[in-house]
Amino acid sequence: MASNTAAWITAPKARPLEVKAAPMATPGADHILIKNYALAINPIDGKLQATAFYPLNYPDILGQDIAGEVVLVGPNVTGFKKGDRVIGNATGFATKRNENKGFQAYTVLETNMACQIPARISFERAVVLPLGLSTASSGLFHPDYLNLQLPTEPRQKSTGKIILIWGGSSSVGCNAIQLSVAAGYEVITTASPKNFELVKKLGASQVFDYNETTVVSSLISAAKGKTIAGAFDAIGEGAYEPCIEFVRRSEGTKFVATVFVRPVEPPEGIQVAKVYAPSIRNNHVAQAIYQDFLPKALEAGAYIPAPEPMVAGKGLESVQGAIDIQGQGTSARKVVVLL
Repeated sequence: MASNTAAWITAPKARPLEVKAAPMATPGADHILIKNYALAINPIDGKLQATAFYPLNYPDILGQDIAGEVVLVGPNVTGFKKGDRVIGNATGFATKRNENKGFQAYTVLETNMACQIPARISFERAVVLPLGLSTASSGLFHPDYLNLQLPTEPRQKSTGKIILIWGGSSSVGCNAIQLSVAAGYEVITTASPKNFELVKKLGASQVFDYNETTVVSSLISAAKGKTIAGAFDAIGEGAYEPCIEFVRRSEGTKFVATVFVRPVEPPEGIQVAKVYAPSIRNNHVAQAIYQDFLPKALEAGAYIPAPEPMVAGKGLESVQGAIDIQGQGTSARKVVVLL
């Protein structure tokens, strides 16, 4: 087998990442070894490098979104075989094992956090999904968060309930919209006007400009006479308070799932919880999403890999530049590196 290389962060706040040799792992039970052909960048990657806010075991490897080909399967693996084209959420942030991290040539994935993809979907298109998918799934379906009924393909019958996804054109938002619709919920969302068409294509029934001073009132009017299933803050900054106000003044579930750490306690009677993507690894949600739902939905064309990829280069040497591009901000795009 070929040797492995990785883009290493060698010390707190060190830059650029250093591309050098990395151990080649053998997958254990219920794991698969992937040769990576595409990687995607998430905001957490730049934050970890720039601020060192979270203790890492340096030298370390970042990265959570991968797409590639199965080269080896571990014991007990029945749903994957050598040569399968897959995407996966690399879970090294949770396991603390470098073999499970993304920014390298070969990554070991947990099978319940991986999904086969159709031949018609390129690696660069598919790699935008995993972390956004896991984060959205955690907030929507984990029993500790909104605890919605699970999505199916074909989609579930309508529950008659409505949910707010704030930040619908973000990576998390694009997935949260599609998952909610497939689970039988009506979705209202926010976005900038240039992204209205995208979020409607993904299934939102109504979309509102988050910059409008009356946006919260408009959202409350859209939900009037209906029962809300809660709200999902998919972007964090600027969304925390509006989501709380929406659920406070609407009828139904008084719960906000958010990607943002709570700065203050919410009003009495309203629950707010920060979602954690790896939380789905150890319960029924990962299997339900990555194995039972997503392969069928992708094959049927009922689930769209979104947002669009923005290819920032080729090779692990391009990862640092891609992190820098992502740090400058993107709109309805996810920065991708090809290998």
